[in-house]
Amino acid sequence: MAKLYFRYGAMNSGKSTALMQVAYNYEERGMKVRILKPKIDSKGDDKLVSRLGVTRKVDYLIDEEDNLFDSFSKIENGERISCILVDESQFLSADQIDQLLNIAVIKDVPVICYGLRTDFKTQGFSGSQRLLLVAHSLEELKTICRCGKKAIFNGRKINGIFVFEGDQISIDNNDKVDYEAMCANCYFKRMEEEKERLGGSQLSF
Repeated sequence: MAKLYFRYGAMNSGKSTALMQVAYNYEERGMKVRILKPKIDSKGDDKLVSRLGVTRKVDYLIDEEDNLFDSFSKIENGERISCILVDESQFLSADQIDQLLNIAVIKDVPVICYGLRTDFKTQGFSGSQRLLLVAHSLEELKTICRCGKKAIFNGRKINGIFVFEGDQISIDNNDKVDYEAMCANCYFKRMEEEKERLGGSQLSF
């Protein structure tokens, strides 16, 4: 029986790079893969973009209303596939994660999901929360904070300033939105600094 895998990590832990490496490994052996990502992730449009400068076109963009199990024939596109690779899986709904689980179990095709575990407020994404509950295999992809400790949180910066309030998914608009992988110590230090900058107003998760 094929399995559903969740490989998670903080920002800049090499998730997209690892996904493309897995795709290359399959294809080097003459096997077919399909790469999926949620349409709501507008970075790179229909491409995966690695920090190393490597890009690859996505085979299937997932709409919010997509039933991925029902769409399996579209994903296959007439070919026998050996693996489904999903980038930015945190943006999927819990139902869509269950549909990927059904593909792995019923269609017997391995599904490997890559994504964040938590958002910039340390809250879980719907897709990630469901994956942590139902995936057969969990693997953390590690990266480091600028202080050298293991990074587990994702800090959001707008125009260079760390922020701790706002929508879970940010649309850039006219502001420059960046993210930084951080250890817990640095995350809370930055939060206290922002609280002081705002005159001691209460920041909440």
